[in-house]
Amino acid sequence: MLKNMQIGLIPQEQRAKMLRYLWIVLVCTMGLSAQNKSFSFLKPSDTLHKLRRNGVVLATSGLAATTLVGLNQLWYSDYPKSDFHFVNDNNEWLQMDKAGHFLSCYHISRLSAQSMAWSGVSKKKQLYFGASAALAFMTVIEVFDGYSAEWGASWGDVFANTTGTALYVGQELLWNEQRIVPKFSFHQTYFASQRPNVLGSSWNEQILKDYNGQTYWLSFNLYDFTKEKTFPKWLNVALGYGATGMVSGYNENSQLLNLPSYQRNRQFYLSLDINLQKIPTKNRVLQTLFSAFNFLKIPAPTLEYQASGNWKGHWIYY
Repeated sequence: MLKNMQIGLIPQEQRAKMLRYLWIVLVCTMGLSAQNKSFSFLKPSDTLHKLRRNGVVLATSGLAATTLVGLNQLWYSDYPKSDFHFVNDNNEWLQMDKAGHFLSCYHISRLSAQSMAWSGVSKKKQLYFGASAALAFMTVIEVFDGYSAEWGASWGDVFANTTGTALYVGQELLWNEQRIVPKFSFHQTYFASQRPNVLGSSWNEQILKDYNGQTYWLSFNLYDFTKEKTFPKWLNVALGYGATGMVSGYNENSQLLNLPSYQRNRQFYLSLDINLQKIPTKNRVLQTLFSAFNFLKIPAPTLEYQASGNWKGHWIYY
């Protein structure tokens, strides 16, 4: 993907692919609308539905356990073990990894709590379950890090995890709605090719590993804050944070590892966004999909400020 892209400059073959994808999405959406009555079970229960509640607990626990076992086998088993220890990695990667922890814990909390809402449990229990599920899952990952000689548990990660969960729970307690939603976007960068074993050699690896291409957002809903009817309920303004020039956690590591050295630069963004969960639809399937994908920032015109003092505009940024 390109960081700064004008629609008119997209090659004809790329435009044709985009149109085919849009057509597929349109056809699928029409099909989902036609089948909406078949998915009435997606409607949240007004009262406690014990079968649903038990199913949610079992499904969430099973998914978390499977993910953690797979992560341990596919990732941590390749590195030597050590006694449990902490490290101070708060200055690594210009804190981009901490932003990832913050976003992950927020959305695990949100999705877990919303799944409990589907089973009809009380609001208080929804929040307990959502917060517990997120913090328990991310804490196990910290334990994995703590026993790995390659890394170590991090109090910075623990703080970011707690803050992400607190943002979700706090908004529900304060406003009974989510006016501020953390979001994520990604574009490929040439930095990954400089160190593919760390930053990823393919798109699916780079989206997780290449911090240069990641942007983390706080998306604010205009209607929720102002209650001004002139604003569409789905319209958001987003503030973003990113960083570039990183091929290792610290700049000095690049010299020690004989890697190319680039000027590291923090980036701050102002953009428009869409809150997918505010799009009016009675289709249960679409509501579920919009909820699941509401962690993604919608590509939009964006103003960028670089810590070096430069300003840059993007017709479309993601």
